[in-house]
Amino acid sequence: MTTDQPDLATPDVEAAAPAAPVAEIDLDAPVIDLDFDTPVRTLDGPEYIEVDGEMVPNYDGTLPLFSEGDVVSGRVVRIDKDEVLVDIGYKSEGVIPLPELSIRKSVKPEDEVQLGEWVDALVMQKEDPDGRLILSKKRARFEKAWKRIEAAAAAGEHVEGTVIEVVKGGLILDLGVRGFLPASLVDIRRVQDLDEFLGRKLECKVIELNRNRNNVVLSRRAVLEDERREVRQKILDDLQPGQVVEGVISNIVEFGAFVDLDGIDGLIHISELSWSHVNHPSEVLAIGEKVNVKVLDIDRDRQRISLGLKQTQADPWQSVIESYQVNDVVEGRVTKVVTFGAFVEIHAGVEGLVHISELAAHHVENPREVVNQGDLLAVRVIEIDADRRRLSLSLKRVADSDEIQHHLPDDIRAAAVADAEANAGNVYVPEGQAYEPAEGEEGGEYAEGEEYAEGVASDEPEADAPVAEEPVAEEAPAEEPVAEEAPAEEAPAEEAPEAEEPAAEAAPEADEAPEDDGTAEA
Repeated sequence: MTTDQPDLATPDVEAAAPAAPVAEIDLDAPVIDLDFDTPVRTLDGPEYIEVDGEMVPNYDGTLPLFSEGDVVSGRVVRIDKDEVLVDIGYKSEGVIPLPELSIRKSVKPEDEVQLGEWVDALVMQKEDPDGRLILSKKRARFEKAWKRIEAAAAAGEHVEGTVIEVVKGGLILDLGVRGFLPASLVDIRRVQDLDEFLGRKLECKVIELNRNRNNVVLSRRAVLEDERREVRQKILDDLQPGQVVEGVISNIVEFGAFVDLDGIDGLIHISELSWSHVNHPSEVLAIGEKVNVKVLDIDRDRQRISLGLKQTQADPWQSVIESYQVNDVVEGRVTKVVTFGAFVEIHAGVEGLVHISELAAHHVENPREVVNQGDLLAVRVIEIDADRRRLSLSLKRVADSDEIQHHLPDDIRAAAVADAEANAGNVYVPEGQAYEPAEGEEGGEYAEGEEYAEGVASDEPEADAPVAEEPVAEEAPAEEPVAEEAPAEEAPAEEAPEAEEPAAEAAPEADEAPEDDGTAEA
């Protein structure tokens, strides 16, 4: 009885069980053959051969021919806790040590193979010191998987693997080799909890291969983006500027908020969030919140969508134009103090500017001498520029007897009270002047042009502090008549305190200056 010897890597086991090679990357169902009486392989040649004139069994024909590094196939005949025995038709069973069963860590042999299962294994040693044939299932699977991964990467195809570990920075997938999926490439958006992917099968794209280091880097994000590309293009084709659409806030950053429009993100810039001033987008929106937004602009080439939230809300400027008139006296809240004046909110979402020249009838060096953030005050409307959406206000043109025509809403009043409480006790001290404490309050001299809290001053002001002299001395250089009266060596007024003799000579002039009202006001 003779028969052809099959290929060692794919033995013919039709008589015993349906032939099927052990899995590729996606690990097909294993072939199980529990008929251990059936030989693993058949003879390669005649059953008997003639030797020295006698007919003897053809023993050599029963042994497979292979070398170390070859991949052979066999049937699992025994499973122990630290090794698995495989019959490949050799003179003795091959041994697969536990570490050579799988790329997974801390596995049980019974979880990797079944009794009677046909497996592929790589020959590591034909004969170890104990005479055993040493095999490796994971290395055979590695070789086959690596070829499949290389082919998939070259063709731009996707591969599929099961998440077997969560490591620092990403996930480990079982592809037959250990594939690394960085956390930033697990999804289109950053995933906070990677543990939810443990045990799941993921379809990924190979983005890096290094055979020398056995390194495979994957991207699931690329797969998801490929799937969504057509969806995004359809959304871009359907969207038109001026449309109002519904979306979900997907992310909040310093400069605005991103909105998921069922497959593509649009940006609401911070300036388009509200008609009123917004310090941070989180003041207005929260991640996961559903919003209606207006499409402002579409860059189809770069696939970018600009959105507006305030455009879906009533424009407060219309109320101002319809209800407010020039010369109206209105109640307002100081929202911001700058060097050139103060911004005052007179209506929800509408602020006007009180220029520094309109803060008080007298000369004002710094707006904080007159107002502070959060102050409630009455101002007069002196100009309404509807085209430029600008409002000019005046504080000095309001008399105590003037009636307020428009009051602030209760919510803005509450915000003003909160700001006032936050700034309670802060006192602005003009340059060169000493702080004059109220009755029962400790006082002292402060540095120039700063804010100080009450009760921090020293017990007594310095005796030689020139309270009224220094402001005039600083203003003197700005006026030509004063500059002409000063001696040549005293020309820079700021240098006077540095030299002892010039300071003594200049003192009488400074003492006389406050008596001249015209010079002081100038």
